[in-house]
Amino acid sequence: MKRIALAALSLFALASFGALAQEGTLKKIKDTGAISIGHRDASLPFSYYDDKQQPIGYAMDLCMKIVDAVKAELKMPALKVNYQLVTSANRIPLMANGTIDLECGSTTNNIARQEQVWFTMTHFVTANRWIAKKSSKIKSLQDLKGKTIVSTAGTTNIKQITEINAAQNLGMNIISANGHAEAFQMVETGRAVAFVMDDILLASLAASSQKPGDYEISAQGLSVEPYGIMVRKGDKAFKAVADKALTAVYTSGQVNAIYDKWFQKPIPPKGINLHLPMGPALKKVMAKPTDSGDPKVYE
Repeated sequence: MKRIALAALSLFALASFGALAQEGTLKKIKDTGAISIGHRDASLPFSYYDDKQQPIGYAMDLCMKIVDAVKAELKMPALKVNYQLVTSANRIPLMANGTIDLECGSTTNNIARQEQVWFTMTHFVTANRWIAKKSSKIKSLQDLKGKTIVSTAGTTNIKQITEINAAQNLGMNIISANGHAEAFQMVETGRAVAFVMDDILLASLAASSQKPGDYEISAQGLSVEPYGIMVRKGDKAFKAVADKALTAVYTSGQVNAIYDKWFQKPIPPKGINLHLPMGPALKKVMAKPTDSGDPKVYE
């Protein structure tokens, strides 16, 4: 029943998408006097709740730059901002049916999703990497040959490392963990030499551990995934405002302070510091903004 309901919601959302895109998000915002921001509850540090249950984060800060641009475009300085909690399952339907106007989180921009929604300029580039203790001196895939590694069950990460293991005949013993915390704990306790997952998640886990300095995330990436802020497909006018706003933030250097705030300084509510400098792929995006969903653009 749950699957049927979700499918029905998706079909309804996509059916109503055409009329909404034709009318335009800017007109909708002007007519209602409000803009709706879709956010996540635990996508740290992109979009999550602080200790007062207020949505905050790196993507939220960038979305507010877009909101400021919309206020200027519509000459509505008192524009109301509404917040709507979304999940990975409902974020696209809620965008398509007009419930939210911007989706501010850690959503991967890829070619398949562009069939349903559009994305503004990429705001983060993540990769499938591994984390290991520095003392293990694991620097490359070849160093993992014959070793026991772990990844989380049901993820694209474990699927990819399994395929790499077979293709390159590395002979790794790949363990499936029930969750990210369990997988990291296996590295902590020595049951696995490395944990394969998105690098930003690995950084968060290491920063939250008892001895953050003991761990190192691989320089080598196994895949590349750009994160973007979702907007409705077909709405060129609204996307143009959003793209222009983010391009200005990126190319002017304003983004550096925003990035440092969330990735290189203690963040609320627990004061965790991810200690994650901006990587070469993201620096490239900031110099020449793009909304591409092709991973090769970011390599």
